[in-house]
Amino acid sequence: MRVVEYVRPDGTSPFGRWFESLDAMAAARVTTALSRIEKGNTSRLKWFRGIGECVIDWGPGLRVYLTKAGDALILLLGGGTKRTQFEDIRRAMALNHEYRERKRFGTGEA
Repeated sequence: MRVVEYVRPDGTSPFGRWFESLDAMAAARVTTALSRIEKGNTSRLKWFRGIGECVIDWGPGLRVYLTKAGDALILLLGGGTKRTQFEDIRRAMALNHEYRERKRFGTGEA
């Protein structure tokens, strides 16, 4: 499975911005979780309302938000912690909607 960052029409990556803010240990944990997803291990993913949440049981309770884009592609929408979960889910759902609308109108590059 291919895992890529969602890039908004303005060229920004919400996931990339979040990932760059992590310290080295947290970034390593997220990288490991994404590597597992790429290898097909999706046991830590919970799907709801069109998005997935990958829970990383470490530190502040890291979360990565994503969506499926076809059978072999996962788009990373963002990330956060248990403390910011509600707002992070709301943002990921909005980004998923944005992506789906772009795709529907033929401008939905990953």
